[in-house]
Amino acid sequence: MPKISAGLEIRDFSLPCSDGTIVSPLTFRGKWTILYFYPKDDTSGCTTEACNFRDNMNEYRKRNVLVYGVSPDDLESHEKFITKNSLPFPLLSDTSHEMLEDYGVWQEKSMYGKTYMGIVRTTIVVDPDGRIAKIFNDVKPDGHSKEILNYLDIVMADWTL
Repeated sequence: MPKISAGLEIRDFSLPCSDGTIVSPLTFRGKWTILYFYPKDDTSGCTTEACNFRDNMNEYRKRNVLVYGVSPDDLESHEKFITKNSLPFPLLSDTSHEMLEDYGVWQEKSMYGKTYMGIVRTTIVVDPDGRIAKIFNDVKPDGHSKEILNYLDIVMADWTL
């Protein structure tokens, strides 16, 4: 199967969501959707990124864009993270790493000379037709949400359903 890339249809998945539902690409068909992949609930960079999305949520709502965070944390961890930071968007749980591996964001990383498997911070923008419009790789948490909003303003201005 080819690596995910812009222009391809989003790969199928089915993940439990913090709102009690099961989310798949059919869930957001017909809407612009942000899937942002982050390493771990309640860590500094992940909290910064999530809070940036939170602080810009009204802008996403104005554009009718859905936002989902995805990590390998379980739903209990997600609930604590959502409550602690007043996150107004749902988080998806992939404890098996199946979707994370399929999307190529579960990779070997290294820190302080040790290697381990983890998420490479990535964001995917999905268009209403279920195609990947853009992939942001090696995301820097602070300011990333604004970067996505700027991108959406450009791409949505040319979009016709």
